[in-house]
Amino acid sequence: MRLDGVLFFPVTPFGADGDVAETVLAEHVARGVAAGAGGVFTACGTGEFNALDLADYTRVVKTSVAATAGNVPVFSGAGGVSGRAYARAAAESGADGLLLFPPYLVSSPTQGLVRYVKDVAAETDLPLIVYQRGTARFTPEAVAELAELPHVIGFKDGLGDLDLLQRIILTVRQASDREFTFFNGMPTAELTVPAYRGLGVTLYSSAVFAFAPEIALAFYKAVTGGDEELTRALLTRFYLPLVRLRDVQAGYAVSLVKAGVRLRGLDVGGVRLPLLDPAPEHVVELERIIAAGLELAGA
Repeated sequence: MRLDGVLFFPVTPFGADGDVAETVLAEHVARGVAAGAGGVFTACGTGEFNALDLADYTRVVKTSVAATAGNVPVFSGAGGVSGRAYARAAAESGADGLLLFPPYLVSSPTQGLVRYVKDVAAETDLPLIVYQRGTARFTPEAVAELAELPHVIGFKDGLGDLDLLQRIILTVRQASDREFTFFNGMPTAELTVPAYRGLGVTLYSSAVFAFAPEIALAFYKAVTGGDEELTRALLTRFYLPLVRLRDVQAGYAVSLVKAGVRLRGLDVGGVRLPLLDPAPEHVVELERIIAAGLELAGA
């Protein structure tokens, strides 16, 4: 169950009929595991959790679990108004844990967020990671309270407020000596990996791994091995241009990843509405960025 290395967030392939393409998903996940993923997070943000109904979700989780063949842990997304139903489906489908997304759209008091997490955590025995992002902004005291729950094993930060995260880490560590894991969950997380590592947060989600595991692993090895020259080169010549392209249009954090998977030879289809696939000129730019990254990675 221990998560380590580069965490893989697969896309959800759709066929020409718009349905989940299970065979393609199985190949996508199996390739990622064979490439060296430290864990699979399926039906999450990159996997368009927002666009999956319960039947789709169940198929995605079952397919991903089967494709990993028990070699790495499989966590699946959950949350929203049907968070408990998705948690039950994940448990019944063989998932090893849950990544709990923020409540849909609404803002709420901190204790409302705490009760939301507890409500879903009580539904199954699956280990649960809380995701701080968007409308879900936790206080240090709230995270310390949640860290006392036996099934809540970690906290993923997608806000990028390092001052707040440092206070959360210190408060949790002061309140308990149990093992509790923190994750960097920023979009294109590699760009902020050096900053998060300064706080002792070494685990991160890699969207790049979904379409270019060679680049993601080269970056991971450079960072953990102290190769500052290669780390800087990858950040400057691959990740920075990728982030600039990602920011051209809302939703590109997902649709560019899916386009990247297609460019690397696996037909995973397009994204579901309300996301839009990248413009042709942006796909051409993405291909150029990937080529530069592969050259740096020696692939």
